[in-house]
Amino acid sequence: MRTIGLDVGTRTVGVAVSDELGLTAQGVTTVRRTNMKADLAALKEIIAERGVTHVVVGLPLNMDGTEGPRALASRQFGEALGKATGLTIEYWDERLSTRAAQRVLLEADVSRQKRREVIDQMAASIILQGWMEARRPAQDNDDEWS
Repeated sequence: MRTIGLDVGTRTVGVAVSDELGLTAQGVTTVRRTNMKADLAALKEIIAERGVTHVVVGLPLNMDGTEGPRALASRQFGEALGKATGLTIEYWDERLSTRAAQRVLLEADVSRQKRREVIDQMAASIILQGWMEARRPAQDNDDEWS
């Protein structure tokens, strides 16, 4: 099962895809938004190319956990993508994912120009990785040191 993770913004959509085992998320691209039809067509192409079977859309909740206008816009985008692809859409709390991505890129000493190019992909990777880790069964590590 391959999953796509999306960081939906007003101007761009960061895209990340999982490996086939669902262990790691890799940034793939950033889709520049133009209109809904073109945005969905670009994502449908990526979904088909990568054999994606599941979609995770980042949900930008307010710090108090409520949903504001950006969360509503992300839900609307997710619903439109679900209708266009027939795939199940799940939403994942993405609070601070962009800040986390910025921190990683700054610590890696990535140039300002390169950060602008990959920040949305990195945020999508963080969203997808968090979703995948939350779905993994808890493992009993007591035997690890025996």
